[in-house]
Amino acid sequence: MGQWFSWVKSNEKQLLTILENLAKKAVETSEELVVFLTDLKNEDSLEKIRSLEKEADELTRDIFSELNKTFITPLDREDMQRIASKIDDVIDFTDGIAARLSSYQISEPPPYSLEMVKDLVQATKEVEYMISKLQKIKNPKDMIEHCRNTSDIEHKVDDLYRDAIRELFTSTDAIHIIKLKDIYETIETASDRCVDVADVIEDIVLKYT
Repeated sequence: MGQWFSWVKSNEKQLLTILENLAKKAVETSEELVVFLTDLKNEDSLEKIRSLEKEADELTRDIFSELNKTFITPLDREDMQRIASKIDDVIDFTDGIAARLSSYQISEPPPYSLEMVKDLVQATKEVEYMISKLQKIKNPKDMIEHCRNTSDIEHKVDDLYRDAIRELFTSTDAIHIIKLKDIYETIETASDRCVDVADVIEDIVLKYT
């Protein structure tokens, strides 16, 4: 019986460790997108983003696999699934931004895009911080504050998105508008998914403290 409880304990830690590694991938991917935006001819950077997205998919599959095998989970199974899915979404959309920039043959960073993506980096860092504290929530107030920080960042991205769209529609080039609007919307969606993670974490903090 003692060995069984030992396995459960180690498995709980493994689940949270995989989740933390996934959050780190979100930071790495968004940071690499900043690098790519500063040089849109950098194929190495584009390939690195693709590789990070694949690694994140593997981690997400690992989390769901472990959850399916684990009888006792450190947090509600549904909460962990939601967190993993939303972080994976952040990475998927970040990869999607890079893919659109490449496939649309954008040669210069669209207006506001670099600032928006830098804010996305900050949002992913907030997510990474919160995930790192889930193993032992010592300061609920601090966790709630970081959840709110993520929301504040998302509001900044929303403001930039509105400014970008307003400026974009002064153009008469329909194809240009379609391409850039798609890119802006994808950045905004990636930011929204960070808030989704923060919302789940806030629910967890309120539930367990």
